[in-house]
Amino acid sequence: MRLRGRGPVCGGLRPRLCRSLSQFALCGSLASRGSSAGRSQCRGIAHCPSGTLLIGGPVEHLTVPEDRVGLELDEFLCLIYPFVNKGFLRTQVREGAVLVDGAPAKPSHHLRGSEVVSVCFSEADLPRKPVAPGEAVEILYEDASVLVANKPPGLAVEPERWHRDEGCLSGALLQDASERSDLEGDTMLRFRPRLVHRIDKDTSGALLVAKDLEAERTLRAAFDSGGIQKEYLALVEGESPLTDGKWDEINAAIGPDPRKLGRMLVDEQGGKPSCTRIKVEQRFEGYTLMRCQPVTGRTHQIRVHLSWAGFPMMVDPLYGRRGELLLSEIKRNYRPKRGTSERPLMDRLTLHAHSIAWIDPLDGKTPRRAEAPLPADFSRLLKQLSRVRPPREWRS
Repeated sequence: MRLRGRGPVCGGLRPRLCRSLSQFALCGSLASRGSSAGRSQCRGIAHCPSGTLLIGGPVEHLTVPEDRVGLELDEFLCLIYPFVNKGFLRTQVREGAVLVDGAPAKPSHHLRGSEVVSVCFSEADLPRKPVAPGEAVEILYEDASVLVANKPPGLAVEPERWHRDEGCLSGALLQDASERSDLEGDTMLRFRPRLVHRIDKDTSGALLVAKDLEAERTLRAAFDSGGIQKEYLALVEGESPLTDGKWDEINAAIGPDPRKLGRMLVDEQGGKPSCTRIKVEQRFEGYTLMRCQPVTGRTHQIRVHLSWAGFPMMVDPLYGRRGELLLSEIKRNYRPKRGTSERPLMDRLTLHAHSIAWIDPLDGKTPRRAEAPLPADFSRLLKQLSRVRPPREWRS
């Protein structure tokens, strides 16, 4: 088990304590999956993911049982392959590697009784199951439909392309689902942690996760309509001239940087409308701790907006001036002892997902909120700043 409860857990569920990795067992074995849908395997002609015809390749035929009628095709596949990323399965459908009654279909196709789903990729083609991290991931809140995880800095939300063997948050969530003692058989397969948003690997803090299909749909719709409020704490360079305690907005369209893959920039002509609300939380000599609320959800939005406004993250190798912060950079006349190398005060983004608020997906009216405490490295940096760059009021 790789999830750790924090205090009382809402919804009548007890916090789940850490167990060793050796106790992990696949709940999606062929035996358990075989009971959910009639299966047969043969060699025939099917479309490969590349779009070409596969002649004589293995094709698995799954007859849709009555209790799966009306389910969307991608969700049906999620039940068959519970530890496979949903995005991968949707891609296989779009590329023709999954057929319904011998014909291509959309991932959103609603299954009818006795339809036959043909799968032309094999178990060997499936991506490896995400790996759980060595350390437990803290759960800030949990009820019957959602949970909020406290993602530590340096932990990716999903497996990284070139680091598949490294632990990630989705690996912890899937391992936790496999170990649930209160779920059996098909109920366990339906319990599938579903990410409804993401935060950067080097950002710490609160991440909201749906626990079933209905909650996922409700929360995604809430994100699209602005019904979920995320709040971040960002430590930036420069002293913001904003009035203390009052919210302001940065409205600037964001799009991909054509000069550097993976980087975003403000692009008023071709970018997507983007808005971030900002407020001064605390002002230090030369630096500002800001509270930020992204109204829209663009990639790297807070980092791009603050850098564009002249207040880049104190540590940000992509949009700021440095990838790590040394004490000698903020403490005047400080020099490390001769013969020793200076260790960084902070070697990751000075950005923390402080809280997230949503409406309960079950009743559609009860407000919920979870807050993630500052991690140790961020707290230490703020204490150092308070000593060497004392907080002060803004003077225009």
